[in-house]
Amino acid sequence: MAVDRSDRFALPFLSSGQAQKEVTHNEALAIVDMLLQPAAESASLAEPPGSAIEGQCWIVATGGSGAWTGYDGCLACLTSGGWRFVPPRAGMRVPVAEDGIVYIHNGSGWEADRVRPDGIYIEEARVVGPRAGAIADPVGGSVADSEARAVLTQVLAVLRGHGLIDGP
Repeated sequence: MAVDRSDRFALPFLSSGQAQKEVTHNEALAIVDMLLQPAAESASLAEPPGSAIEGQCWIVATGGSGAWTGYDGCLACLTSGGWRFVPPRAGMRVPVAEDGIVYIHNGSGWEADRVRPDGIYIEEARVVGPRAGAIADPVGGSVADSEARAVLTQVLAVLRGHGLIDGP
């Protein structure tokens, strides 16, 4: 059985005696261009935008319609030859301009990376957020216990504010 496409992304191979090899070669280059440091405009659209510019890509949202029908979850890129689609593979990472988040394909769907512009997330809960202000060191005083309690209260508030621990 002759193999005419690559194993990972189905890039077309040239075959001996093939006429118009440039067509096959150019198709492979168009797909490589999509996959080489991919970036998407959005992951929330289910139909092609009317203002798309050649070279722009999208992650097709569930319920793809129009030219995107049947390509849910695929990377869609507008080229001079029309829309080209690449099915995602597990581990594929694509930054999305719309929300500034990198999306990673887990083998069955796209999920937002844990590291995002506003913090670090675990199970969609932000556990580290923006840096909080400094906590003052305890100074002097005749009742060390009240100072220690005040500082510990501040530390607990910061940990709660970062989502690292739950509140009381």
